[in-house]
Amino acid sequence: MDQDRREFLKTTSLAGAAAITGAASGAAVTPAQAQTQMPIQAMARGLTLATLRRADSDYGLGLRTDRGILDVIAAEADFHENAPTTITQVLNREGDASGLRRLAAKAGAQARYFVAEDKAQFGPCVTNPEKIVCVGLNYRRHAAETGNPVPKMPILFNKFNSALNHHGGNIAVSKEKATNFDYEAELVIVIGRTARNVSEADAAQYIFGFCTGNDFTARDLQSRSSQWMLGKSLDGSGVIGPWLITSDLVDGDNLGISLTVNGQKRQSSNTSDMVFNTKQLVSYISDYMTLKPGDLIFTGTPEGVISGYPKDKQVWLKAGDKLVTSIDKLGDQHLTLT
Repeated sequence: MDQDRREFLKTTSLAGAAAITGAASGAAVTPAQAQTQMPIQAMARGLTLATLRRADSDYGLGLRTDRGILDVIAAEADFHENAPTTITQVLNREGDASGLRRLAAKAGAQARYFVAEDKAQFGPCVTNPEKIVCVGLNYRRHAAETGNPVPKMPILFNKFNSALNHHGGNIAVSKEKATNFDYEAELVIVIGRTARNVSEADAAQYIFGFCTGNDFTARDLQSRSSQWMLGKSLDGSGVIGPWLITSDLVDGDNLGISLTVNGQKRQSSNTSDMVFNTKQLVSYISDYMTLKPGDLIFTGTPEGVISGYPKDKQVWLKAGDKLVTSIDKLGDQHLTLT
């Protein structure tokens, strides 16, 4: 990756110059200076990651293994591999991502370092995005069911960090001043490198990975104005996870995607039906704003949403409903309405 190489050369050149200057002047290099002089790490690859909610109400990194989910904070405390211990550190390339595999190897079969998947308390698989960008009407058959033309360019709107939610989470619809609640199964792109004016040909290099998402929506609020934000930004309405899988393990442009409500299948499609694929979206959005590591792109939903039904068949979601959003290779995401 040319940008990474340039960053590496620039960083190491500055570090060399600083070392020469320090030696000449007799000044010691502080720990903070030494940290900034470290070479830029490559994006982590070949990993399936999660955020675990801990007893102290904080978040820690989890690594999926065949023995369960490695509690990275616990393992790093004992084995000292300089591994990142939060998803934010992974995305910012802090610490040594290769240390995660070393931790898993050292943990061996010792149960105290692992959490069973069915016992894990998940957090949002990305916990602090600067931006949450969403794309509307990005599936051909979804555009058709809503009576809209296929967009000629991506339709963008946004959510906020207060919308972040997680696998196994709840949305308190009974407390909201809205009634027409709807689901939207979505593939979510997680950015891994700072991106501005990126070409479509290079865009894949800026994608850290993918996760399962649900762009939960209040349609009655969405339709109040031409701007969709109000209906899209309810607390907990940006559900992501459980897993964040690095992009070398997944073809985001060819994944089965589906959603059930109380066990009944409502959506079933493939990301190949997207009007604008993952690389086109990253390129287009980066033409107008700087994307940073950890930023999220909700890529749109396929056909089957309640708002696409005939008016006399629209039965909106309600408290007590249970939603499962599934994407091939990315896992099932469970959500309960209260």
